[in-house]
Amino acid sequence: MLGYKSIVAALALLGGVMAQNPVKIMALGDSITGSPGCWRALLWQKLQAASITQTDFVGTLAGQGCGFAYDGENEGHGGFLATNIASQGLLRGWLSSTNPDVVMMHLGTNDVWSNISPAVILASFETLLGDMRANNPSMKILVAQIIPMAPSGCAECGARVVAFNAAIEAWAPTVSSAASPVTVVDCFTGFNTATMTGDGVHPNELGNQALATSWFEPLADVIQGVLNKCKKKRAEEAALE
Repeated sequence: MLGYKSIVAALALLGGVMAQNPVKIMALGDSITGSPGCWRALLWQKLQAASITQTDFVGTLAGQGCGFAYDGENEGHGGFLATNIASQGLLRGWLSSTNPDVVMMHLGTNDVWSNISPAVILASFETLLGDMRANNPSMKILVAQIIPMAPSGCAECGARVVAFNAAIEAWAPTVSSAASPVTVVDCFTGFNTATMTGDGVHPNELGNQALATSWFEPLADVIQGVLNKCKKKRAEEAALE
């Protein structure tokens, strides 16, 4: 993974690409992503501060108030399970409405809470990946190892998250491809439910800051890759003119 300074320097060299269409990014998840999901606002702010401005966050849901204006469209559906999104084909409609280049997915918390096994959740993830690639064969996919859980009334949830995240790490390389890579983003390490949530599940201000930091470099890497590919394509087209 590139360091922060390398990312900024490389993006600064893209000059001519910056006039073209922005990289479209869908944040897909449940209430951690969308209700209001202010880590997305902080992430957008970090990108802006790093001069990574050629982006368009997309989704059928509008951004909610986070204290400042930001590009907030998303697919963070409170209470939704990955298994239900997959079985009901919901993602296909969201994709056709927005046509993203990148999907960043923090999903599975409600499935884990419902004691659905990692194998069943990941089978649903594969269905969702198929939907993404049907919409865009070059889709870039970021999959989170989800933040820890310690809700009242679910003593087993913490261990279930650990098992699920381990399964994600083993699964992702098996479904990744050169055209449509799947990158695992570690949102678990360093996240403290006692200080970073108000209820053992949903991030508070500190938790939002931690999530924004976890996503920043992996997303910046992917944005750079998409822009580099577009730059190369434009150069090849220009050479043929």
